[in-house]
Amino acid sequence: MDKKYGVYICTGCGIGEALDIDKLSGIPKSEGVGIVKTHPFLCSKEGVELLKQDIAEGVNALVIGACSRRVNFDVFRFDGCLVDRVNLREQVVWTHPSTKNAEDGIDHTQMMAEDYLKMGVIKTKKITLPEPYKLDTFCRKILVIGGGIAGISAALDAAKAGYEVTIVEKESAIGGYAAKVRKQLPVEDPFENIIPPIISGKIKELESFSNITVKTNTVVARIAGQPGDFTVTLKKPGEKIEFDVPFPLPAEMKVDESGKEYEKDKLNELYKEYNEGRVDILSFDPNGEKFGSVILTAGWRPYKAEENEFAHLGFGAIPDVVTNVQFEEIAAKGKITRPSDGKEAKSVVFVQSPGQGGNDNDFAFCGSVTSLVSLKQAKYVREDYTDGKAYIFYQHMRTPGLMENFYKSLQQDAGIFLTKGEVVSVSKNGNGMIVEADNTLLGEKIQVKADMVVLATGMVPVTADDPVINLAYRQGPGFRDIDLFDKYADSNFICFPYETQRTGVYAAGCIRRSMTMEETIEDAAGAALKAIQCIESANRGVSVHPRSGDMTFPDFFFQRCTQCKRCTEECPFGALDDDEKGTPKPNPTRCRRCGTCMGACPERIIGFADYNIDSVGSMVKAIGVPSEDDFDEPPLRILGLVCENDAYPALDMAGMNRLNYSPCVRIVPVRCLGSTNVIWIKDALSQGMDGVFLLGCKHGDDYQCHFVKGSELASIRMKKIGEALQSLSLENERVAQFEVAIDEYDKIPKIIGDFVEIIEGLGPNPFKGF
Repeated sequence: MDKKYGVYICTGCGIGEALDIDKLSGIPKSEGVGIVKTHPFLCSKEGVELLKQDIAEGVNALVIGACSRRVNFDVFRFDGCLVDRVNLREQVVWTHPSTKNAEDGIDHTQMMAEDYLKMGVIKTKKITLPEPYKLDTFCRKILVIGGGIAGISAALDAAKAGYEVTIVEKESAIGGYAAKVRKQLPVEDPFENIIPPIISGKIKELESFSNITVKTNTVVARIAGQPGDFTVTLKKPGEKIEFDVPFPLPAEMKVDESGKEYEKDKLNELYKEYNEGRVDILSFDPNGEKFGSVILTAGWRPYKAEENEFAHLGFGAIPDVVTNVQFEEIAAKGKITRPSDGKEAKSVVFVQSPGQGGNDNDFAFCGSVTSLVSLKQAKYVREDYTDGKAYIFYQHMRTPGLMENFYKSLQQDAGIFLTKGEVVSVSKNGNGMIVEADNTLLGEKIQVKADMVVLATGMVPVTADDPVINLAYRQGPGFRDIDLFDKYADSNFICFPYETQRTGVYAAGCIRRSMTMEETIEDAAGAALKAIQCIESANRGVSVHPRSGDMTFPDFFFQRCTQCKRCTEECPFGALDDDEKGTPKPNPTRCRRCGTCMGACPERIIGFADYNIDSVGSMVKAIGVPSEDDFDEPPLRILGLVCENDAYPALDMAGMNRLNYSPCVRIVPVRCLGSTNVIWIKDALSQGMDGVFLLGCKHGDDYQCHFVKGSELASIRMKKIGEALQSLSLENERVAQFEVAIDEYDKIPKIIGDFVEIIEGLGPNPFKGF
């Protein structure tokens, strides 16, 4: 686009009082910008009209020096125009009081504002207006994998919104575990009584929708493609399907096991498209069905105890010691009886934690659901036997929300006993058992005679054993690094619920976390909405999350690609495939726009229209580095590459709270620390900047990274930058990485201050002035 630049400086909110606006206005003029205007309140009606008038006269690249880009983003959004926001308020005048009359004679705040404005102008010159990526073929159908209560609920919600849905269920009938229980927890006020399963009503409702197709005895063989254009191959359980199409093509060709032949002309055309990079032949399946997005509701399986894991509780040795799942199966058949001899089980002990090792841990994969299930199953005992007794020993009794009413109703039952305590042993006692508990609320050991003992073992997501989705992705059929999330499918259920590591695939129900049927129904609605949002976003050519509405996608300069595969291996979301040589093959609608591929590329050939190596690198080079030619004691210059998800908002909040930090620092926001290319650090240090720090989301055990692996990848790259620093004869301590959560804004002044002290101790960069 032919750009006509305009720079607009707001003098409100204390900006005009702290800065020399006339001097500041000279900066863009020195960079060749002809239109430079100021206004007391740019966000006001009059200020916006000023901008619109200039836009009408041809200005299409605007640099607005005012408040943070995180506020008034809708006010300063103009279709067809590039807009860059220079944060003069939160990150200059609100965090750095005016230094017009500083003792050292240096107006640090003014220098900071001038640097930021120069960086904004340079950035606008280096970026272009993004254009949406549109798929050649597009599908709005939704695939639901799993026909339990989560899948049925998600399908109903999507169908009611007008979308075609296909449910795939590996069993011969839908309903899942919900169809096997005797009763379920309450789902409506007053939340006091267990109720008959509601799944039959859900199935009946499902049958009334013509836009829902149910396929039982079916599993997903493979999902290829990208959101809006997934090609899904279905098969029967145990069936084997070959997908690879061999080249060069023989005269006759059979692609599937059924022996169905495909026309050679069609395959030759596909081969041509493959060579031109227009189709991935490994994704081609003439029998595949098209879908726009996928909802993963494959559910859970009971926890499988290792040999002798619960031997002290009698599990595996005493037949009347069972898990909660086994107990539910017994209860669903009728009156509760002992497995050993079929006699009445009137005294049942429910164990909520293993009671081994002196800790207070529950069984693996336990949570509020297992607490509530024990309460429900204790109610079974009281329903079946008027003189029945149920004992619940727990370390943690979790009854969130309105389920507290259910808990309180059982407390009023004289035949149900609840106490905190560790069950340390279960032993035979004639035809029954003796259960011994320690560390109880009574402060003494308790022994209880029991007909049955029920262990509240947890709910393991099926993704712990099986990828389920079977993706034809370069990075494997399932979700990478799933152990980071305790084997659940969700990529970050704190910040972005329902989203998996694979864009377009959304998790709901117990594959995401253990939950009750009531919670599952609500969860399914959320996943259905995300699946719909994904389809419509892909159709508009924009990102669905977490950079919702972002129109950019990675662009590759393939002529310089060395096929190193770093971009494909490091992408957290499997957005890139590659061919047999290792050349990246982008799938733009899979992309989350984090820029991790850009940071990974040693050749620096990957970028986005409005965020690339050159734009950020030019901003870094635009920062003024004072030298001894300018000052007797030149102030330090430190570059801060700051993640815009957590760290940048935290910096803004520090400004809102008027917290001060060193004026030597210059902040450059980055999409994710994973997008940080080491060339920016090298450029900063080689031009004389005294230090560089990265500030981003937490990773590891305290994982908070919005882009899953960005902060972790950045830390790995920073460990490897030592060689580059040594080649410049610089200390490793000049580069550091720090972590901050979005609500830890009060820690930022100390984080920055401590790093500045380290740099002061090291002394000025010897490259300063060169």
